[in-house]
Amino acid sequence: MRYIFDLHQTMVDEHLILVYEGEFTQEITKSVLAMAERNMDSTGEESTIKRKVFNVMVECLQNIVKHADHEDRDNAAIFLIGRNDDNYHIISGNPIKTDEKEKLSASLEQINSLDKDGLKQLYKNIIKNTEISDKGGAGLGFVDMARKSGRKLVYEFVDTNNGTSFFCLKCSIPRA
Repeated sequence: MRYIFDLHQTMVDEHLILVYEGEFTQEITKSVLAMAERNMDSTGEESTIKRKVFNVMVECLQNIVKHADHEDRDNAAIFLIGRNDDNYHIISGNPIKTDEKEKLSASLEQINSLDKDGLKQLYKNIIKNTEISDKGGAGLGFVDMARKSGRKLVYEFVDTNNGTSFFCLKCSIPRA
């Protein structure tokens, strides 16, 4: 039972206010968003910050629902929200097909290489020149997350033993 204390201590040390691990559906997504919104309301967070955090959370959760490797039942997704004095941290992790790793990494590197104006232009280009599929808007959500946060997206891929990679993503939103 020591792991319960260790988990609690990790959550305290990392300033985590919400953690969900498991299957992600539209209903679960709604519940996670509602819990996070109640938490921000109870702390009296500014409405502009709440809106940015909420928008990034929606993009992150949609990414999990739409792009996860749903064939991999051994590797459920995870979603976390942390808050410290300076930032909110929205963190997610989900399995993806390993062959998607290189394309996703290139897209994220491109997004992280751009400044505010470059992100705005990329956003416009994607909307104007890309057919949006049933899986989403060709990285539009990642661009939007970078724009809303004003920060680089932090990511990592962890290779698993079953031909998938676990995609970890962190987006930080300043509280001031």
